[in-house]
Amino acid sequence: CCLRHMLYNEPDFAEVESLLEVTCRAQGFQVVFLPKFHCELNFTEQCWGHIKCTYCQFPPLNSEANLEHNVIAALDAVPLCTMHQFATQSLCFMDAYRKGLDGKQAMWAKRY
Repeated sequence: CCLRHMLYNEPDFAEVESLLEVTCRAQGFQVVFLPKFHCELNFTEQCWGHIKCTYCQFPPLNSEANLEHNVIAALDAVPLCTMHQFATQSLCFMDAYRKGLDGKQAMWAKRY
């Protein structure tokens, strides 16, 4: 615990990019790390929630092929406009947090 904290505060360690960052940058991608336990800041978490709700509406099946079909159907069921709404909602939360609001205040503020 304490040694890990000391290690993460060392400039030589903290400034080194992770293997994930190096690999993605080499492929032309940018890696953005979001805070843990703040799914409202990550619109993909909201998409996964939508997908899981859709998947649960399908009848339960035992065949692996049918399960795979239902997963793909649930993934395809998320419209692009809904993904845009989730992304906009995440941006609203980020803006509220930047302005110093807490979670409850951000929920209230994003409605307006």
